[in-house]
Amino acid sequence: MTDIVDELKWRGLFSLSTDEDALRKALADGPVTFYCGFDPTAASLHVGHLVQVLTVRRLQQAGHRPLALVGGATGQIGDPRPTAERTLNDPETVANWVARLRSQIEPFLSFEGENAATMVNNLDWTAGMSAIEFLRDIGKHFRVNKMLTKDSVARRLESQEGISYTEFSYQLLQGMDFLELYRRYGCTLQTGGSDQWGNLTAGIDLIHRLEPDAAVHAMGTPLMLKSDGTKFGKSEGGAVWLDPTMTTPYAFYQFWLNTDDRDISTYMRILSFKSREELEEIEKQTEERPQARAAQRALAEELTTLVHGADQCAAVIAASKALFGQGDLADLDEATLAAALSELPRVEVAELGPVVDLLAEVGLVASKSAARRTVKEGGAYVNNVKVAAEDAVPAREDLLHGRWLVLRRGKKNLAAVEVTAG
Repeated sequence: MTDIVDELKWRGLFSLSTDEDALRKALADGPVTFYCGFDPTAASLHVGHLVQVLTVRRLQQAGHRPLALVGGATGQIGDPRPTAERTLNDPETVANWVARLRSQIEPFLSFEGENAATMVNNLDWTAGMSAIEFLRDIGKHFRVNKMLTKDSVARRLESQEGISYTEFSYQLLQGMDFLELYRRYGCTLQTGGSDQWGNLTAGIDLIHRLEPDAAVHAMGTPLMLKSDGTKFGKSEGGAVWLDPTMTTPYAFYQFWLNTDDRDISTYMRILSFKSREELEEIEKQTEERPQARAAQRALAEELTTLVHGADQCAAVIAASKALFGQGDLADLDEATLAAALSELPRVEVAELGPVVDLLAEVGLVASKSAARRTVKEGGAYVNNVKVAAEDAVPAREDLLHGRWLVLRRGKKNLAAVEVTAG
């Protein structure tokens, strides 16, 4: 067993616990069976979920037994948000999302050996329970005055919309989860984000009422925020998803590559599995030469490999290099190229025209006269080939995968042209 508490603290992953000394001893004496829950409120996890998924992975690597819970029951209710009621999804949709989330979580865990992981679904112990049973066996042990102190509940009560009994009762369901996992698997630790602390401790309280001799714990990780105060994992277009059909591996890689310098050291410690010595060396390199973005590149490569696999990561890196003239664009497969070009300014044309027209139309230059100057000065490229003549017109055989041209002005200004006509 390793001293996982010290490791988590150094990485900034230890924010709250019910009793740190008791938890530290339990983990040192281990193995400890623990669980972390994920609600299927969408068809995919997003990068914000990586904090919990990778914390579960760390605890397993330290010798402990993980139960990864995907909430087929709680996903039909939804943890109350501070602002407004959630839209309830039908059971078939939630069941489909449960399967998708399971398939995303499973590759991060090991299902072999003495501390093999187990996937669980709280619908297994709620589906057959009547409302009367739930109220008598679970609701009886909760105190409304304490439930009202939970942050998201308190905020909703102060709002005009208020809170429905459905969302208010979410605490009871999550508390019952811990009780059931304690009884079924000997689970004695629940982990989650610090913003879930009220839900985590609800399970502790319920177990103490019904199993007075149980020694159970809760541990909360800090809520990750960007340096500008916005929520981690959100971009201007919405969440950055782990599902490659919802966020391409290329866009996923670019998300990390574009991490703000003020945030990258924090993200590296929380999300990377590199050793302390490796991280400190990368931090030093980044401080000395921030323009090289060594930390961003290291984290982008590591997480893209973890989430999408080594082959996809290699393809993404090759695409990133090829776009800027450090590789052959023709070598990129169609899906990777399409994903890369979707991140660029782009125009669709029915037929190919002069390069100067395309440069202006896609917005790489302000006008056709500016485009001609760019060509004359040797700063215009089509598919990484320098344009030599001001009247140059690309040929159809120049189209990548029969569809695209990559235009570049200078070293860094890129755009794409897609030819839509046959």
